[in-house]
Amino acid sequence: MQFPVRVPIQVRFSDLDTLKHVNNAVYLTYDEVARGHYLGRTGAAIDGGNFVMARAEVDYVRPILFDGTVEIAIRVEKVGNSSFRTYSETWASGELAARIKVVVVWLEDGKPARIPDSLREAIRALEVEAVEGL
Repeated sequence: MQFPVRVPIQVRFSDLDTLKHVNNAVYLTYDEVARGHYLGRTGAAIDGGNFVMARAEVDYVRPILFDGTVEIAIRVEKVGNSSFRTYSETWASGELAARIKVVVVWLEDGKPARIPDSLREAIRALEVEAVEGL
């Protein structure tokens, strides 16, 4: 599977829980950072308040320890009318640590609205670029 965006993230001591591995909620924070990078690559203004996470599904594969960086590989799997679904993989120490699916809803005036055509096209172009870059 090809991912158009890969983001390295430094594991911070504050990310750890009492068992000395990255807290399960932090996986979603890492995913959020990568999603921001993805949307930035589309040219979307991520600080405009138009995006809200509506659903998250995490498959935890293995714990992440405090030993450097993680890499989040992210792509958009599906674009609907007012939402899109991302799929990401979290890698740590060269091993898969999690698979995450998130549904993001586009808002206008605080209500779900049709995703702008310009954003749809930018997502499509980014995904095609990843596939053609094989």
